[in-house]
Amino acid sequence: MTETSKAPVITIDGPSGSGKGTIAKLLARRLGWSILDSGALYRLTALSAVKQDVDLNDPEAVARVAQNLDVEFRSGQAEQPVSVFLMGEDVTEEIRTESCGDKASQIAPHTVVREALLQRQRDFRKSPGLVADGRDMGTVVFPDAPCKIYMTASAEVRAQRRYEQLKQQGQSVKIAHLLSEIKARDDRDMNRENAPLRPADDAVTLDTSGLPIEEVLQQVLQIWSTKQA
Repeated sequence: MTETSKAPVITIDGPSGSGKGTIAKLLARRLGWSILDSGALYRLTALSAVKQDVDLNDPEAVARVAQNLDVEFRSGQAEQPVSVFLMGEDVTEEIRTESCGDKASQIAPHTVVREALLQRQRDFRKSPGLVADGRDMGTVVFPDAPCKIYMTASAEVRAQRRYEQLKQQGQSVKIAHLLSEIKARDDRDMNRENAPLRPADDAVTLDTSGLPIEEVLQQVLQIWSTKQA
């Protein structure tokens, strides 16, 4: 077994808006580990395909885009998100739009696309450890991870969180529209044939609907501590 494969992994899976991305960043910083935002890779693939005029309904063409992504992640200050660059262009904000998220969800079910990104995701595993945020981290990408978390929250709570986030960015949106998009994405992700969104059999499920971020973080740290015992 290589040193890379020995590195511990904490997987945090769940639907959009469950808080998994925020918790993953805080957890990685607290532990001093690397972080994998797998959703960003799918969003980047979708965005790159659009910029290259590649048909998102052509799985083979999209997979070629995924294999040749010119991507760079740059860590910001402690409270700042990771900056994402595509072909040297800062696309951090662009990949977080609802439109880009929908396109990522559209290409994610394609087997050839997932295969193209699988090893790329596994390569993030290195000492001292990795926090992997996504939808199939515990079920497909790192099935041997010693600690698996599945975070969820009601669709209504997730829509409200997204509304507040977009409002802070100066965007004008309606909660009803966000709720409809979230429910449609959930249905698409949970019912796709390839790597559907679901908790791993050995995952601990956390409902974050009424919990502050710090409390969720403490629960995750406690779960990790228990797994080490």
